[in-house]
Amino acid sequence: MKLVIAIVQDEDAGRVVSALMDKGFGVTKLATTGGFLRAGNTTLISGVEDEKLDEALAIIEKICKSREQITASAAPMGSSAAGGVYVPYPIRVTVGGATIFVLEVSQFMKV
Repeated sequence: MKLVIAIVQDEDAGRVVSALMDKGFGVTKLATTGGFLRAGNTTLISGVEDEKLDEALAIIEKICKSREQITASAAPMGSSAAGGVYVPYPIRVTVGGATIFVLEVSQFMKV
């Protein structure tokens, strides 16, 4: 058995959960926050039998596509020691997709 931990963008989470559950996978959904954009994302946790791992990963990959997004970034004007001002400016970043960890499970119990 494997433990699949998938970090996906909030925009994709509902569709991923529905698709996995439609195929019989149990999923736990956690609200999390990414460090780079400091935006909400979702961490999905699922115990998957070894022979069904490829199917679960294919579902996640099919739904979680990368896309570009414009976000505000702040660039300092002047030194921060001198009380510099931060001015936001738009930057283009790639978001979406999924970061997936697959871990070996040595024991699984439901009590």
